[in-house]
Amino acid sequence: MLEIDGLTRRFGGRSVLSDISLRLRAGEYVAIVGESGVGKSTLLNLIAGLDRPDAGRLVLDGVDYSRLDEDALTRLRRDHLGFVFQAFHVLPHLTIRQNVALPLWLQVGHGNAADEPAQRLLDAVGLGERHASWPRELSGGEMQRVAIARALVHRPRLVLADEPTGNLDPANGARVLALLAERIRSAGAIGILVTHSQEAAATADRVLHLTAGGLLG
Repeated sequence: MLEIDGLTRRFGGRSVLSDISLRLRAGEYVAIVGESGVGKSTLLNLIAGLDRPDAGRLVLDGVDYSRLDEDALTRLRRDHLGFVFQAFHVLPHLTIRQNVALPLWLQVGHGNAADEPAQRLLDAVGLGERHASWPRELSGGEMQRVAIARALVHRPRLVLADEPTGNLDPANGARVLALLAERIRSAGAIGILVTHSQEAAATADRVLHLTAGGLLG
């Protein structure tokens, strides 16, 4: 379970988020929508442990990770979180399959234990035959599919996606969103999708609206 209690973040004395609370169970997939500038990416960065709240708690399966030191927080992100952000963060010196396998390398090392699941995910996002390609050989949309496969390969407990299909055409976007939802539900993970697209949000179990007054829905 993910428990968010009273989450607040200020920048320069201005509250960007104030007293945000939410409970999500394993297997639940929600979308967060809202106007530009309302704080959607800030909220996602806090949940991801990439930023620290000024007040409030973030608890994943009983662990308050808003209070962890940097080493413990790094381990939690590595082992239990999956990320798909607007910037692909695909490493240029690794092949496509190596990029997808990277989270597993950090857990189990190199070899079939990492390569086989990575290949399966590449097949699922339509890039199986490109496994030996380099990132420079792919389009932006293809790199986003690589990033999505990498976020799912180690079966994380919490998957965070920020506009994951922003660089995909409608057909590929629908395919990736379906894959994202299916993997989250089948793995019993928690999924949070931040998007401006009502079509993308509709793939989630429920839609939450982030406003200046809080999180509604």
